[in-house]
Amino acid sequence: MNDMFAHVTIRILEKEYHVSCPADERADLISAAERLNSKMREIRDTGRVVGLDRIAIMAALNMSAELQKTQSQDEALKNVVGVRLKNLSERLDQALGSGHQMEL
Repeated sequence: MNDMFAHVTIRILEKEYHVSCPADERADLISAAERLNSKMREIRDTGRVVGLDRIAIMAALNMSAELQKTQSQDEALKNVVGVRLKNLSERLDQALGSGHQMEL
């Protein structure tokens, strides 16, 4: 591979994995691997889930649920901001249209 790709060794539950990624995404990959490793250790250490593949599936499900929750919160925030911007725009239009000073 060329300089545009980085070769990264990540360690998850005491196993090493060699992966390649775009060079500018190296830090993100390492961060994601560390987060995955942390989640998998957390699940393994509870003792309720046995087997690497089951631990990986549980970690993936937990992280997917977190992502969905974050995306829902993001969408709700976008809606609130959109409504506020629309209200401010309308108030600004009214103030500029009437030539009066606007109260905020």
